[in-house]
Amino acid sequence: MLNVIDYIPGTTVLHRLNPVTKVALAASIIAATFLADSYAALIALLALTLVLGIYAGSGSRLLSLLKVLVPVAALMLVLQAIFVRRGTPVLFFATDEGLISGSKACLRLLGVALPLVLMLTVTKLTDLANACVEHLHIPYKYAFTFTTALRFVPVFTQEMNAIMEAQTARGVEFDTKNPFKKLTLMLPVCVPLLVTSVGKTDATALAAEERGFYLRTRESSYKRYPFAARDAVVAVCCVALIAFGLVL
Repeated sequence: MLNVIDYIPGTTVLHRLNPVTKVALAASIIAATFLADSYAALIALLALTLVLGIYAGSGSRLLSLLKVLVPVAALMLVLQAIFVRRGTPVLFFATDEGLISGSKACLRLLGVALPLVLMLTVTKLTDLANACVEHLHIPYKYAFTFTTALRFVPVFTQEMNAIMEAQTARGVEFDTKNPFKKLTLMLPVCVPLLVTSVGKTDATALAAEERGFYLRTRESSYKRYPFAARDAVVAVCCVALIAFGLVL
């Protein structure tokens, strides 16, 4: 089963960028999203991320994530409309300021999540860890911990699905529409999932230690990640994106 953050092979410019440059690009889009205050800027940044995703071949992943985030964004809009009481009432209990702040918060939520997923779909996790260690001088154990946590996301998802299928075969109805009952049914799933995760984590730690994990340094990697001219061009674009967010 494919995960939304799984690497998608490709030869596009985004794929060939230095992993650190990809992180900078995603960070600049996120920073511009937080700095921007107009609908035009927020929508333009979100559209830029989707266009880059389509160009890199990960458009379907971004759209699938978008389908998951839209209900969360809608809930955020409702909560903002309920609790923000400033402004003029326009619809039932909602005020104009509540709707404006809620809709901008929804766009920011989408604009923050999608660039990170885009960056992960065009970058191998091993390359990301090694490049961050080489250029950003991040200790290898921290980079390894971060990338390993991302690798475990699809593993734990599959484990949870397997546990739910086993309990469904025993008569547990997970397809109920009652959210409180569904939450009650999900709690027993966490116990076997926790036991499984502890076992896998312990096995991974032992395997890493046997391979000399604590001896790893910045010079240990046989593969290097030099910056190219395209990385310099993207770096200029990153600065322009942040300036765009400041202006608009």
